Amino acid sequence: MCLASQRAGEAGEGKGERTSGGGGGEGGDGGASGEGGRREGAAASAPHQHPVRRVLVLGGGDGLAIREVLRFPQVEHVTLVDLDPAMTELFRTHPNLVQLNGNALNSPRVTVLNKDAFLWVKENKQPFDAIIVDFPDPSNYSLSKLYTTTFFRHLYNNLAPGGVAVVQSTSPLVARRSFWCVDQTLRAVGFQTLPYHVYVPAFGEWGFILAAKTPLNRPRTTLPDARFLNAQTLPTLFEFPPDMDRVPTKVNTLNNHALVRYFEEEWANYAH
Repeated sequence: MCLASQRAGEAGEGKGERTSGGGGGEGGDGGASGEGGRREGAAASAPHQHPVRRVLVLGGGDGLAIREVLRFPQVEHVTLVDLDPAMTELFRTHPNLVQLNGNALNSPRVTVLNKDAFLWVKENKQPFDAIIVDFPDPSNYSLSKLYTTTFFRHLYNNLAPGGVAVVQSTSPLVARRSFWCVDQTLRAVGFQTLPYHVYVPAFGEWGFILAAKTPLNRPRTTLPDARFLNAQTLPTLFEFPPDMDRVPTKVNTLNNHALVRYFEEEWANYAH
């Protein structure tokens, strides 16, 4: 199910930055700074929910999420939309980075599009069985727009019937209101959600949200060769202790960007 717990150790490539993701406005420094564990947390949830052949990855230009998606033999094609061509080219060609992502970006099953994801999902007409939303944390308005009702409504339209999306949603421990604001915003556009959290070395507790057009069941199986998860530990990912449990929040929109305020206040408290 969630590779942040299974494989963070092998990805665990140093010290992560809380706002890093893929390239440019949508990605970051990837596995080289410990992002691998967080990326893998987003990568392997969706394919367990139903038969998946076409996968969309938004952000994640380092190829780490795609590396995990390609482990599912039923996946026929992956489309990566990442803003920064320098990022994707680096992780396509640099020998050390190619080794890190398992040469994922050069796979014949992968198409790389260097586009603005906010605009691309609005224009795309081809639905996907699974969507992985792997953006940086919403630390400013340009990133917050990728977590608004406007964006999530387009995401909803990009999802095939029976499909499922997974959204990287910051730390429910450090940024509790931020995490539940993302969940509330997904619900506001019609998604059914299933939040979960994992422990990622160099990041601590990190949160993700599964989203679908119909109610979701909790996954009961893990990936082959899982290093950290088993049938006993998997259910704990969906249980939130009191200090991470749901709190009321506003819905994040292009008009209010409530998520930016939550995020900055919560991480400022953590920094001090």
